[in-house]
Amino acid sequence: MESIAFFDAKPYDREWFDKINRDFEIRYFEGRLRPENARLAEGSRAVCAFVNDVVNAKTVEILSSAGVEVILMRCAGYNNVALKAAKEHGLRVLSVPAYSPYSVAEHAMGLILALNRKIPRAYIRTRDFNFSLNGLTGFDLHGKTAGVIGTGRIGRVFIDICRGFGMEVLAHDPKPSPDIPAQYVDREELFKRSDIISLHCPLTRETRYIIDEGAIALMKKSALVVNTSRGQLIDTEALLSALNDKRIGGAALDVYEEESGLFFEDNSDKIVTDEVISLLVSRPNVLITSHQAFLTEEALRNIAEVTLKNYSDYLSGGKLDNEVKAKDT
Repeated sequence: MESIAFFDAKPYDREWFDKINRDFEIRYFEGRLRPENARLAEGSRAVCAFVNDVVNAKTVEILSSAGVEVILMRCAGYNNVALKAAKEHGLRVLSVPAYSPYSVAEHAMGLILALNRKIPRAYIRTRDFNFSLNGLTGFDLHGKTAGVIGTGRIGRVFIDICRGFGMEVLAHDPKPSPDIPAQYVDREELFKRSDIISLHCPLTRETRYIIDEGAIALMKKSALVVNTSRGQLIDTEALLSALNDKRIGGAALDVYEEESGLFFEDNSDKIVTDEVISLLVSRPNVLITSHQAFLTEEALRNIAEVTLKNYSDYLSGGKLDNEVKAKDT
């Protein structure tokens, strides 16, 4: 039976992969995939990795020498994979491009509602029987303007949600779609006019730090920035500076540019030395979740099904619809 070396395995991963799997032996490893432990994959033709695994050129080289042929990314993103190195060593890279656009889009709106209406703060107060409403004022979403950067599957669902709230929607994407119910504008206009700016684009050379000091300078002082895509879409130090200077209304982040080694783990008994995220967490107008936007029953099922099908297609010599190649970056 063919085996898969499964890295950074969490209980929810095991639950769904064990439910779906019928054809493979899955060897689960709790540690993130990185050069120091890549040799553990020896004996498996495939490894299964996630967004914060370190699949750099050194890791790829070790995997190749261990007999690995396929890197199965159980996520849509692959910016952490050295694709050129994979190509040079003959490793195929397969991803899960669409597991559930609803999970991420709905989480983004949940973050907006929680941040705007101060729901976490209100919850903490009432736990202490403090029922004061002071400091909990938000604003109506109805009639406000949402700026959506990236109108792929997730962006489209998010636009529909915004329209359901009665919002005007501006959109920006290098490949506009004629069936999107939003007004496409350039980034500068989107930053200037939007009350809420939500990021739904992949991380590329062009989108890295798409939210930087210059972008923030164009925004309304009341604007809320939401990121459920990739951490490096935002220059976090520029964001923190703007929050400190009250040049922006607030931020809701499900991702963080330095999240590797921090997110997905329980660090409650440790001293976190990352000063930027420590300061962000302390701000009353910042809401952070731990890269959980994808975490729904439907998404986990789809991730397991597509990941295992990707490997079955590879072994059968079938068409690899979800293959990622170096030229795609």
